[in-house]
Amino acid sequence: MNLVFKALSDPTRREILRLLRERDMTAGEIAARFNLAKPTLSGHFAVLREADLIQSDKLGTTITYRLNLSVLEEAMCLFLDHFGLALEPRPRTATAKDAQS
Repeated sequence: MNLVFKALSDPTRREILRLLRERDMTAGEIAARFNLAKPTLSGHFAVLREADLIQSDKLGTTITYRLNLSVLEEAMCLFLDHFGLALEPRPRTATAKDAQS
């Protein structure tokens, strides 16, 4: 989990994750959203991959990144649980169908 929280500590990496939440993106598409040198961005990708927050596929010279949502969800649940903030399931609200029964 330390690697996950290290990765999440940087605003650029959080923005990359936010972009990947919308859809899978190539390295070039992500790079177009930032005013950073390619080696700097590659370093951010490496940290995110090391934390298993993103996965990549390479086809020729194109690398496509996707969010590994299960790792992010697990980290958030552990974080909330650590501080006793685990979310309680929301009670189910009555529907019109329930009223008819």
